[in-house]
Amino acid sequence: MSLPVLTPEEKLNALKKAQEMRSKRAELRNKLKKGTITLREVLEKTDDEVVARMRVTYLLQSLPQVGKVTSEKLMREIGINENRRVQGLGKRQKEQLLKRLG
Repeated sequence: MSLPVLTPEEKLNALKKAQEMRSKRAELRNKLKKGTITLREVLEKTDDEVVARMRVTYLLQSLPQVGKVTSEKLMREIGINENRRVQGLGKRQKEQLLKRLG
């Protein structure tokens, strides 16, 4: 399957949107790190495109006291694939994350 050919204007719009999404994700991660927003609040925002498309690994590593090793171990124990995005989490998986981290 070949990629669609985009006009320069379409490319520019796509780049702007991608940069905006990265900025919003960085802002969300910063809020989690500071504790101004909780994991529960983030997991309830799955209709928000910024949250829905964020990888679970990045979300967990944004929490205080959770690094790469802890997040990988936790995801493995719960049964969450390392490439899973927040929108793909099941109800049980969300409950397990909140039980252990929330």
